[in-house]
Amino acid sequence: MDFHAIDVVGVRVEMPSNQPIVLLKEIGGVRYLPIWVGAVEATAIAFAQQGVKPPRPLTHDLIKDLLTAIGTDIDSIHLTDIKDGIFYAAINLKGGVKVSARPSDAIAIALRTGAPILASEELLAEAGIEIPDQAEDEVEKFKEFLDQINPEDFLS
Repeated sequence: MDFHAIDVVGVRVEMPSNQPIVLLKEIGGVRYLPIWVGAVEATAIAFAQQGVKPPRPLTHDLIKDLLTAIGTDIDSIHLTDIKDGIFYAAINLKGGVKVSARPSDAIAIALRTGAPILASEELLAEAGIEIPDQAEDEVEKFKEFLDQINPEDFLS
């Protein structure tokens, strides 16, 4: 399976459904990948992007701490597939162990550990959205919007 490196652009709330999405961008490409996530996961991703340290570890912080405690690192995160509107991912540990995960959890963990996030060509071909260079100003507006919000905005 062919994989492409991607960056997390950010999290926003899609209107009118009020559903949070995480927007990912293919590094060196023109495809974006929007993934709908839960409010808790949106908050966890936004916290990690903004460097917010909660007073007690959130689940994704706990997972990072557990991996550190047992001396294991994450090699990469693979966003692999979409079936019936459900996205699939795997957390690849050093040593070859793969753990199935929801993409939102895998992304939140990757942001905390610095692990690279990769998306399969098949996933990008099916669910990716091409945004040509001239539409970059729209992406910049989205990034400006992301700079104005707080992770707490996703909590109900």
